[in-house]
Amino acid sequence: MKYPFLLLLVLSTSLHAQQIVEINSSRVNDNLQALKQFGLNAQQGNDRVAYSDHERNARSFLIEKLQKLGLTVNIDQAGNLSARRPGRDPKAPIIAFGSHIDAVPNGGHYDGNVGSIGALEVMETLVEKNIQTTHPFELLIFTNEEGGVFGSRALAGEIKPEALAVVTASGYTNAEGVQRIGGDPENIEVVIRKPEDLHAFMELHIEQGSTLYDQNIAIGVVEGIVGLKWWDVTISGFANHAGTTPMNRRKDAMLAAAEFTLMVNRVIKSYPGRQVGTVGRIAAFPGAPNVIPGKVVLSLEIRDLDSSKIAQLFEHIQQEATLIGEQYNTSFNFSPIDATSNPALTDPRIQQIIRDQADRLGLSHIDLPSGAGHDAQDMALLTPTGMIFIPSVDGISHSPQEYSTPEAIAQGTELLLNTLLEIDRTPLGNQ
Repeated sequence: MKYPFLLLLVLSTSLHAQQIVEINSSRVNDNLQALKQFGLNAQQGNDRVAYSDHERNARSFLIEKLQKLGLTVNIDQAGNLSARRPGRDPKAPIIAFGSHIDAVPNGGHYDGNVGSIGALEVMETLVEKNIQTTHPFELLIFTNEEGGVFGSRALAGEIKPEALAVVTASGYTNAEGVQRIGGDPENIEVVIRKPEDLHAFMELHIEQGSTLYDQNIAIGVVEGIVGLKWWDVTISGFANHAGTTPMNRRKDAMLAAAEFTLMVNRVIKSYPGRQVGTVGRIAAFPGAPNVIPGKVVLSLEIRDLDSSKIAQLFEHIQQEATLIGEQYNTSFNFSPIDATSNPALTDPRIQQIIRDQADRLGLSHIDLPSGAGHDAQDMALLTPTGMIFIPSVDGISHSPQEYSTPEAIAQGTELLLNTLLEIDRTPLGNQ
């Protein structure tokens, strides 16, 4: 052969591309336990709500670790924490990854934290092993995920001015809170990212459900984050004396509401798929024990990966509600609530990379949707996005009992790292 050294070079490069990169399992779990201490309460839950002193202290802890790695650390105008490591090609678009560290009041220690500490371990491993990527890598810790995915919405240009005035669980408005963590709410539009600036985004997260745990499966390849639609449903009847009005002459809005609630459950379950529907709030008026309810206001929520399916389910529920209204001499009115979101599908190419890397690591996996919202849903508006789930023991989340095993956390983190390295080698472009 004329140029045997070229063949050796190609083989060497190919073998390097297929090499599994291992993380430090003890380190990632030790860092997770250290993060847990910021906000740990007497109930063994976590009160690290967005913008609190607990969150500020936790951010300082992470910033110190990231700076020691030699990364460029920054707080943007929306309060997002960013740490960048340059790639071989300074003009290549960024590969971003990360999650959040804020919690719900008396929440758990794994929601968001696993993805954030997993992202830290990715950076620590790359620096420790001196692995040079083609693309710049950027770790992101998003602002106030639990209060409406604030930081990622800001990057996607989805923050409206009124969102800054919303009072959060810490008692601060988003504007006040962003200032507390080093942002600049008056210039928040500066943080908006352009699709051409990003190559991809990845998020590692606990499932917050029981599918993986129940089936003893290591990894969930997330197909997308479901869309959700909310409605206020007003049922109008006629308020009358409970002792003097015969049963056959009543226009009882509560009876219609009870029938409606059962009907929603029946309709949602009658379709194939993983869609869910919930009546989660109800109020009767005038609300006295001796008065037949003349009006009931309740909520309706429908979630699915397919917007057209949500519309189909809602239309079916409306039709059934009309029949219930006729049965109980009542009427139904549906008012959409603005606090809704559209489905956000993950990138099929990244899904396949996750599956391939899981196979290489010997990890069982299934495809599944995310029934909860995540920062990945907003990043999917900007760039090809992927998401990895690890099991939540007993499906518990937003609770002090929330738990994922150290083994599962290490497996998910190692999969995240090897997925990111393969994405670094894969042309994607923006959809």
